[in-house]
Amino acid sequence: MRKKTNVADSDFAFPHTFHIPVMGTGFTIDTPLRVARYGISSVISLVDDGLIEQMRKLHCGRFGEPYQEIPAGEQDSRARRITAYLNFVGRIVEGQVEALRASPFEPNSEITRYYEMLPESPLRELYDRMLAMVPSREKDVLRDELRRRVVPGHIDVNIMTAVNRAAFDKGERLPPEFADAMAALRGFALSELRSSIVFSAGLNPQLYSYVTQFPDFFPDSLGNLKKQVILKVSDYRSAEVQGKFLARKGVWVSEYRIESGLNCGGHAFATKGLLMGPILEEFKKKREELTGTLHAVYVKALATRGLSNAPFPREVRITAQGGIGTVGEKRTLEKYYRVDGTGWGTPFLLVPEATNVDAAHLEKLIAAGDQDVFLSNSSPLGIRFWNLRTSASEENRRLRIEAGKPGSACTKGFAVSNTEFSAIPICLASRAYQKRKLACLEEEEHSEERREAARAHILAKSCICQGLAGGATLKNGIDPAATPAVCCGPNIAGFSKIRTLREMVDHIYGRVSILDGAERPHMFVKEIMLYADHLREELRAHSRGLSARTGRYLQEFKENLLAGIEYYTHNVEHIFEQQSGRLLESLRTLRIAVESLPLAVAD
Repeated sequence: MRKKTNVADSDFAFPHTFHIPVMGTGFTIDTPLRVARYGISSVISLVDDGLIEQMRKLHCGRFGEPYQEIPAGEQDSRARRITAYLNFVGRIVEGQVEALRASPFEPNSEITRYYEMLPESPLRELYDRMLAMVPSREKDVLRDELRRRVVPGHIDVNIMTAVNRAAFDKGERLPPEFADAMAALRGFALSELRSSIVFSAGLNPQLYSYVTQFPDFFPDSLGNLKKQVILKVSDYRSAEVQGKFLARKGVWVSEYRIESGLNCGGHAFATKGLLMGPILEEFKKKREELTGTLHAVYVKALATRGLSNAPFPREVRITAQGGIGTVGEKRTLEKYYRVDGTGWGTPFLLVPEATNVDAAHLEKLIAAGDQDVFLSNSSPLGIRFWNLRTSASEENRRLRIEAGKPGSACTKGFAVSNTEFSAIPICLASRAYQKRKLACLEEEEHSEERREAARAHILAKSCICQGLAGGATLKNGIDPAATPAVCCGPNIAGFSKIRTLREMVDHIYGRVSILDGAERPHMFVKEIMLYADHLREELRAHSRGLSARTGRYLQEFKENLLAGIEYYTHNVEHIFEQQSGRLLESLRTLRIAVESLPLAVAD
């Protein structure tokens, strides 16, 4: 049984047991305007303030609000643009919710859509009871109660902590608080939203310390938090380290969002062979220990700030995401691993009501099979990246290489990092970098195999700053020449039709199934397959002297992977329910395949 938590946190209500996580910079940039009024939470990326400003201008026109431009060259424009957009989205959603509450309880009305999409819950039962009642005073009272119970989804935001480009003015480096991630945090912190910020890509001490500059992250006189912190993590150790770092500063982590290292979309942060099931098991067993340990650190930090604290630990939500595709998988996560919610990203790319994907790429996603989605080296950040092979961005990258003009014009620069050829960092996907790097490669002494591998690695990089905004700018007519990149995960192969929001929500809750009927491995089995492929690739590179991984690292990876397969095999009836017989055979086959991989020489 869980310990009692601070009641002040109950203000952060969750009508639905799933959320739509951040996807790229453009796919979910305005998703709250589409789904928040129905109680569905989603996440906006704060990377691209230029796109944010373009979307504010677009939607101000659509919703009849006055628009005043915040030019890029103005003082603190990045933070101000973000604040202005988030305040705008908050106002519009608030108005949408008020209109929804006022709508009649009749077929296809807004309030009817709200309640009919809810999962099984006391609130849904109350709605169903109202529908079954004959016209009466009691029914009218219940209707009024249901109107009051309408709660919008959260308008959460995401900062990828590693994307923290320094800011310059006339060649002079500006103070750290003007770097990209710092300015984005400030933009959110100064907004009027009551929501959460999701930190992903690991601990950034400077950024996390900067959180303490904003009162909204600390409890008010009633113990309430206006703004909360969510950490996206890949294992328990990461949650513990990052949570403790923030707790020491008086900042509580309200949610740990556990994502599969490889069975996800976008950037993939592979663990050392640690699988999602064993990771979730550790969270389940140590949840109270984690909360209690962090609470003790947290209250001491609050005391040093002269702030009151609650007698009980604040609520800590544990959620999971990455490759979820069926209600059975969702049920396993919620019932066996006791997670508080799940994240569904990739399938929502086929829901135009919720996300930004242009018509041409919707067709490409519909047709996408396993071979069309690959774990690429496309990201200039040096992190593996799930990519749609048939996207316009990928097609253009290949055409530029064939024409002898590799690389992209770097117009946004959010991923700049390299100072090999310049004092001010440039991007690994830029034409300027790739031209110089390829010239250097020709002058260096390498075997032909190593030279070709290095050349392929250089040319793989593409401009994801422009590409990941392209779905939004092309679909909304902002940039008709955009060449979108699509960062869907391998899960897209199971979904092959455009769906309505209602259809996708009904699928998530098991009221219908919208899978295409093809054989689809369980999410945990798919993750093992992806990790086995990843290990096979790493071992091949190591044997050719083309990998920075040590033999010891690869041996530990293999041992962890085999231990994970053994864990699933031992717990198969609890985790996989009715599919246990068939899945045992899949696990046995995968174990044999992993065992047969050669051991790397320890070094």
